Amino acid sequence: MSFDLWLAFAAASTVLLVMPGPTLLLVLSYAMTQGRRVAVACALGVATGDLIAMTLSVIGLGALLLTSATAFTLLKWAGAAYLIFLAVKMLCAAPASFGATGLEPPVQRPSKVYRDLAIVTALNPKSNTFFIAFVPQFIDPGAAYAPQAALLIATFVGIAGANALVFALAANAMRARLSRPRTQIWLNRGGALALLGMAVATATARRAPA
Repeated sequence: MSFDLWLAFAAASTVLLVMPGPTLLLVLSYAMTQGRRVAVACALGVATGDLIAMTLSVIGLGALLLTSATAFTLLKWAGAAYLIFLAVKMLCAAPASFGATGLEPPVQRPSKVYRDLAIVTALNPKSNTFFIAFVPQFIDPGAAYAPQAALLIATFVGIAGANALVFALAANAMRARLSRPRTQIWLNRGGALALLGMAVATATARRAPA
């Protein structure tokens, strides 16, 4: 693979990763309610989820999702259900936990933040089907496939993790200006409602033509 081809892939990946989606939304929500302590967990969770999704897509899951309506439906409903689960937990926790002390949002363990982001990222069916269409454009047919695929996966996962970390730290900086308990409550509720919207979008997503 030439350096120019790799650089084009890195640039395209960066543009794609800054676009809003359930993963980025969850990163912002956690960072604004939990602070800098979960920033690294956010980045690692996103990187892990993308590593799983992209690796499975490269070895065949993406092709299966493009051709099998049943597989696509199962994955998209699993992703939507998990987004709903996270949103309901946020909605239920906000009034009681914020209002009881009037100080800080309920503390989430970094391990839980990591798990939630890894699952949401990995279960996004659009990502899985997108990778199978996106990655081959940057594969040199005259070179061995496996080393090129490994390089592209490592590049995308690295950019995804760095992107999540930057957004988490930026959201944390905004959190310092939005530290009022009532504001935190509405941020939490707004994030939960947005996750529900993402769940609906995931559940109603249609499989691309094979």
